[in-house]
Amino acid sequence: MNHAARTRRFLRSIGLIAGLLWVGAGAAESRFWFDRPAADWEREGLPIGNGAMGAVVTGETAVERLQFNEKTLWTGGPGAEGYDWGLPARSRRPIVEAVQRMLFTHGSLAPATVARLLGRPMRAYGAYQSFGELRLRHAGEGPVSGYRRELDLARGWVTIEHRRGDVRWQRRYFASHPDRVIVLRIENDDPAGIGLDVDFVVPDNRSVRRRVQGRRLSVDGALHDNGLRYYAAVDVLNEGGRVEPVGDGALRVRGARAVVLLLAAGTDYAPVYPHYRRSDPGPRVRGALDAAARLGYARLESRHLEDHGGLFGRLRLSLGGAADPRPIDRRLAAYRGGADPRDRALETLLFDYGRYLLIASSRAGSLPANLQGVWNRSATPPWNADYHVNINLQMNYWPAGPTALPETALPLFDFVDALRVPGRLAAQRYFEAPGWTLFLNTNVWGFVGAIDWPTAFWQPEAAAWLARLFDDHWAFTGDEAFLRERAWPVMREAAELWLAALVEDPRDGALVVSPSYSPEHGPFTAGAAMSQQIVGDLFERVQAVAERLGEDAFAARVAAARARLDPGLRVGRWGQLQEWKLDLDRPDDTHRHVSHLWALYPGRRISLFGTPALARAARVSLEARGDGGTGWSRAWKTALWARLRDGDRAHRLLAGALRESTLPNLWSNHPPFQIDGNFGLTAAMAEMLLQSHEGVLDLLPALPAAWPEGRVCGLVGRGAVEVDLRWRDGRLQEAVFHARRDGEIGLRSPALDGPYRFTDADSGRPLSLEVAGGTARFPARAGGVYRLAIGPLAGAAATAEVAARQADPSFCGRIPGTTHSP
Repeated sequence: MNHAARTRRFLRSIGLIAGLLWVGAGAAESRFWFDRPAADWEREGLPIGNGAMGAVVTGETAVERLQFNEKTLWTGGPGAEGYDWGLPARSRRPIVEAVQRMLFTHGSLAPATVARLLGRPMRAYGAYQSFGELRLRHAGEGPVSGYRRELDLARGWVTIEHRRGDVRWQRRYFASHPDRVIVLRIENDDPAGIGLDVDFVVPDNRSVRRRVQGRRLSVDGALHDNGLRYYAAVDVLNEGGRVEPVGDGALRVRGARAVVLLLAAGTDYAPVYPHYRRSDPGPRVRGALDAAARLGYARLESRHLEDHGGLFGRLRLSLGGAADPRPIDRRLAAYRGGADPRDRALETLLFDYGRYLLIASSRAGSLPANLQGVWNRSATPPWNADYHVNINLQMNYWPAGPTALPETALPLFDFVDALRVPGRLAAQRYFEAPGWTLFLNTNVWGFVGAIDWPTAFWQPEAAAWLARLFDDHWAFTGDEAFLRERAWPVMREAAELWLAALVEDPRDGALVVSPSYSPEHGPFTAGAAMSQQIVGDLFERVQAVAERLGEDAFAARVAAARARLDPGLRVGRWGQLQEWKLDLDRPDDTHRHVSHLWALYPGRRISLFGTPALARAARVSLEARGDGGTGWSRAWKTALWARLRDGDRAHRLLAGALRESTLPNLWSNHPPFQIDGNFGLTAAMAEMLLQSHEGVLDLLPALPAAWPEGRVCGLVGRGAVEVDLRWRDGRLQEAVFHARRDGEIGLRSPALDGPYRFTDADSGRPLSLEVAGGTARFPARAGGVYRLAIGPLAGAAATAEVAARQADPSFCGRIPGTTHSP
């Protein structure tokens, strides 16, 4: 083993080099700030989170209200009167069959008609709740000056600095995943020390008991409507001075040099059907606080930086932006989406923010990110802050694989596994079929039924789409055990439903989904494009996995159904991709949903190389729908234009999202705030730089003119390959590939048409590429690192260039051959 390979193995063994380099560098592009406390929680609050808990830092200087959440605090569900998981008491199959006959007779039905027949009112569905606020009364006098409230994405913390009179204050907030607490440290330089009163403000939809025990303040009780027990506590740790109780519900600090607050919370929720309960949360919360207090602030901070930096620092993007010293609201107001380097810096920041939010709202041991991630201040949040499965939950996890955060998807997989139990009942009650399914929306209580909102209630392909994310996780990570033990059972059961529930279309004998509905748009029909595309994608993936695992009989069943399945891919009368099997599309339709383009993205059946006629039709449809829409809709359209390899149009959508669908704190705006737009834009930007859905690594496939130079380090392609890219004047200059498993790697880039050098990155030894049909291929070994350098260098010049690269790791801030990802 040569020196470079030994170095790489050593760095992998410590596992933190990428995150420490990123954090240590300061990463100016990954910070943004306000020059005042937040006047509006939604627009100006700064979020922190550890997956299970979240808080929004508004940063008041006199009376601060730190609003916080814990993801299991929900109303509704078992314990609430009338909850039934959305399931009818008797089979709905006779009604489903009646609707099918009506559709085959009349061609289409109004959504209200089908909703009256198949929909049901939600009973005790519930909503995600705010846990409350930690109220901090800061002692002090005099005017406030020099205020700065900053979110550092790389470090995963918020810092507030200001002066009040002659006293300088600093506060730092972070949410620790390793230690399951939210941490706040307060310091000032007042010789008299810090004066602080601490108490809880709790919403009025629950019982409340407050207690003070030493330096710990706790609040506990139960929600009124379902009896869910909750418990929250804060430890007030003073350095110097004293802490004393104020009645039964507050603590007072006087004369301290510094104060550290440790906040933890939990409920007796458990993700297990049908009761969804476990033991009292008090001991777990107290145990977390006791352990954190023993560690002390310095260790809590270092463990947080190690954990967060090890995730966030795996990927670095630079678009050639220039540092912008202005507060974020002024930066956003000045943004034009043009050639200004400060605009590129803001776009880079938005990319990084999506990754930050995913780390903060989705970590192992918690529920997945909901419509608002983990942050909610309302007892009645929009759409219950639940899980919509007709695109929104899926979009939340689009960036997990390509931006090197596969662990953040683990809560989603746990959640889906828990849904399968009630989902089997949904398959039985609606279709009398095996397998599992659900419809438009779900909650933490296993809701799997069809609601009665006419324009969005029927999406029985939702389970198939969720199952797809399991297969994609395997594609990005190469984790064979995950494929066999976790992905395959979910995928197989999702396929079993459709093997039984598809019906023959009497018009042409093809198998179709019926009833079928294109989300929130148009009539009910048989065989709408999105329904057919999702089921077709499921069958294709299930067949491939079955063959890989030796499940030959099941693979044959799926193959037979695939051969008869209507693909949902048709070109209509004005050159569009049809949204329905009937040619009903209107060229003046600008609806925000573009569901019939699912096969282009996130699916893979449509591509410029594989199906050019369908790609042209998809472009016609996308042009007709226009560039407007809500936050998540613009994100989806950005990704669709990237798949069509139109980087300038993708960038136009990205710029529109920043200008018109982004709040001052960079949260995506539906309106109201809805986090899927953040995740979708990060995924779309990754798609502009690297695509891998066609079995090759497509390098800079949709690079816009607005990004003439840049670099990205740590993107991940399917096939478990980590990719670093550097470009200048809009052309690829260098690419480095880190293979995580043995196998052939395919490359696609116009740069391969000119001179290039392809080498083993460890030794500098030249390697050959086999080029055919516009694609280059080479055999890779697990752990191997390969460099593609574009240009005419040869001989001694090439040797010198390789040596310079190995000596100067500044391209990616790491020694050649190291990897950011697990």
